Amino acid sequence: MKTPRFCWKLLSTILCLLPLADVARAGDWPQILGPDRNGHAQDESLLDEWPDRGPQEVWKRNLGTGYAGPAIADGVVYLFHREAASELLEAVELKTGKKIWARDMRASYQPSINPDDGPRCVPVVTEDSVIVFGAAGILRSVDRQSGKLKWEVDLAGQFGAPDGYFGFGSTPIVYDKTVMVNVGGRNGAGIVAVRLSDGQFQWRATDDAASYSSPVMASIAGRPYAVFVTRMQTVVVDPFTGNILYGFPFGARGPTVNAATPIVSGDKLFVTSSYGVGAKLVALDKNKFKPIWENDDTLSSQYNTPVLVDGYLYGIHGREDLGRPELRCVELATGKVMWQESNLGTAHLLYADGKLIAVTNEGTAILFRPEPKKFSEISRFRASNDIVRALPALSGGYLLVRETGTRGGPVRCFQIGKPSEP
Repeated sequence: MKTPRFCWKLLSTILCLLPLADVARAGDWPQILGPDRNGHAQDESLLDEWPDRGPQEVWKRNLGTGYAGPAIADGVVYLFHREAASELLEAVELKTGKKIWARDMRASYQPSINPDDGPRCVPVVTEDSVIVFGAAGILRSVDRQSGKLKWEVDLAGQFGAPDGYFGFGSTPIVYDKTVMVNVGGRNGAGIVAVRLSDGQFQWRATDDAASYSSPVMASIAGRPYAVFVTRMQTVVVDPFTGNILYGFPFGARGPTVNAATPIVSGDKLFVTSSYGVGAKLVALDKNKFKPIWENDDTLSSQYNTPVLVDGYLYGIHGREDLGRPELRCVELATGKVMWQESNLGTAHLLYADGKLIAVTNEGTAILFRPEPKKFSEISRFRASNDIVRALPALSGGYLLVRETGTRGGPVRCFQIGKPSEP
C-alpha cells in the first residue's frame, strides 16, 4: 500500500520544523527579535517593577562600530562588531561577560551616507554554528564551540549586489538546512539561498534590490514559506526551491528604505514602512493574498519592528529624522489606533512575562503593560549613555543593551529577572 502524497508532505514539514525547536530552546534569544522573530521572549520571569535607581548592571563590555544586536543561546552571548579592518564575532558568558573566544574576519565596507562602518545584522545561532552577514555582503559560518571559521561566501561580489544606503543589513534566516539571504543581486539573485553545512549555492529568486527588513517564516496551507520584504515588494518564497508563491508591491522609489521585520500571526501578515509606504495587513491564502486593510496613518514605522500581543500591535509610528515619532497601540484586525504616546521618540520593543519593554533611541529602557485602553508605564531607567540603534536582547532574566555611538560603545547587561529561589 502506497503512502498518500499529502502524508509525505506533512511528514516533511514536521521534520523540517524539528531543527528549529532544537535551536530555539526556552530562554534563548538566538536571532533577531528572539526565538520566533516576533520580539517575544520565552519562559522569562521578570521583576514586577524596576528599582528607583534601575536594575543592577551585571557587566559591561566595550565594542567597536556597528548596529548588530546580541544573540544568546545556552548561556552564551554572541557579539558582532567592527574594530579597524576587522569584523569581530565574540562569544562571552551571559552571566559574567567573560570572553570565551573571538573570531577575527576581514572587513571591507566603506560607509557613505552614515559614518558607521560596522555590521548591521544580528548573528543567527544554529545547533553548531553562528551565521553572520557583514556590512559588505559577506556571509560567514563560525563554529559555536571553537570560534573557527567554517566557510564564507562573498554574496555581494558573486551576485553583483550594491551596498545600498547603509551597507547590507537584512539578517539572514536559517530554515532546515538552508540559509536564505536578502542580497539584492543581479540576474535573478535578489534572494539567495546557500547550504547551511558548507555555504554552497542552492537557489536564487527575484530581481529585487535588497531591503533592511529581515525575513520570517510562515505556514500556508500546512507548508512552510519564507516571507521577505525587499526594496519594492513583499514576497512569499518556497524555502526548498526558491519558487515565489505570490507577492505584492510594497515600497517607494527614491531615498527610502523598508526596514521593519514582517509580522506573521496565523494566516495574517502585517508589514510596515515609513516614507509614504504605510502599513498593510493581508490574509495568506493557498494561492493568493487577500487584502484586509492598509493606510499610512496608523502604524508606519521607519525601522523599528512592532510587537503583537493579544491582537494589538505596539510599535513606533513615524520617522526619527522627520517630525515626532509616537509609540502607538493599534488593533491588528482593523488598524484602529487605540492610544499614542509622543514623549518616547523611536524605540525597539520586546515582550516577556506579560510586560513590554521599550529601549529608546536615547538609551532609556521603559517597562509598561500591554493595555489597549491606555499607555500604562511601570518603570524606567537610563540603560545607555549614548544612542541605541542595535536591537536589545533578553535571556534568563538578563537584558542586553548595546550603545551605538559614533565610534561604537559598550554593551551592558542588566538583571531584570526575579531572583532565583534559594
